[in-house]
Amino acid sequence: MSVETLKAQINTVETAFKSSLEKSAGQDGLEALRIQFLGRKGALTDLFKLLGSLPAEEKRLGGQALNQLKNLMNQQFQDRMNDLGESRNEQTFFDFSLPGDVGYVGRIHPISTILREIKSCFTSMGFSVRQGPEVETEYYNFDALNISKGHPARDMQDTLFIDESNEIVLRTHTSPVQVHVMESQAPPVRIIAPGRCYRRDTPDATHSPVFHQVEGLCVDEGVSFADLKGVIQTFAKRMFGSDMKIRFRPSFFPFTEPSAEYDFSCMMCKGKGCRVCSGTGWVEISGAGMVNPAVFKSVGYDPEKYTGYAFGMGVERIAMLVYEVHDIRLFYENDMRFLKQF
Repeated sequence: MSVETLKAQINTVETAFKSSLEKSAGQDGLEALRIQFLGRKGALTDLFKLLGSLPAEEKRLGGQALNQLKNLMNQQFQDRMNDLGESRNEQTFFDFSLPGDVGYVGRIHPISTILREIKSCFTSMGFSVRQGPEVETEYYNFDALNISKGHPARDMQDTLFIDESNEIVLRTHTSPVQVHVMESQAPPVRIIAPGRCYRRDTPDATHSPVFHQVEGLCVDEGVSFADLKGVIQTFAKRMFGSDMKIRFRPSFFPFTEPSAEYDFSCMMCKGKGCRVCSGTGWVEISGAGMVNPAVFKSVGYDPEKYTGYAFGMGVERIAMLVYEVHDIRLFYENDMRFLKQF
């Protein structure tokens, strides 16, 4: 083979390359063109293999011509890649010596963890878990629970109504689940009702317009306040340890009679008094009491035959005690620095 023959083949490859470059579209098209002409088994490599068949005195001229073609093709290819904004220079596209990225391993949210532990405590005592709708009618959220029209809980400042008639609400507690369950089955009933609740609270260290609650209900013949106290005490000791103490204070709720507030001894100061417990040594958990006979009548239970108790607790309040967190808003801000601790 002569150098003139090689140059003719070089011109043929150059013409074919320019034509294909003009017709190529997108990243995939350019990649196919690169493989066809500039790859290890491409047309340019085949031309370099022909150098060995040239006479010794012509190899220098053939090598110069091939190097010029190589530089031209690489430059034109790179310019086209730059025009697309997708530079794929094999030397700089990816540095394989860089360390790999370590993927983040997800964690269960602390509220979900505490909710699971609460469920575990009560199911071990024979309670079943029941769910209900978060959008409720006024009847189930208030009327069936003996909460009259004039009760402060029905004020617009506390309740999120979602229609102009004020008959459909975002539930303010999970107590409506108790009504649904009692309407659907005869005693005995032994349930807990966990779920999200909504109130028109201004967010601060201890309040959130969206929060989680667990309410419990037990109805049967011969159920007493002593049974209620025993269940709450068992839960407190399983959740916080055998040193946890509880106390009941008289209170009022329309759906229970008699009613009480129950407190746990402060986990932060071990009952000595601190900022969290306002120096009292006790942290208020929630309310409880014996189910009001008026509630039994609304669901068709005989209040002369059956008695029952009901209780509630805020999941966030329990989580704050368990993890010694002083601001409820930390659970909802999605700050990974905080959540990675759990």
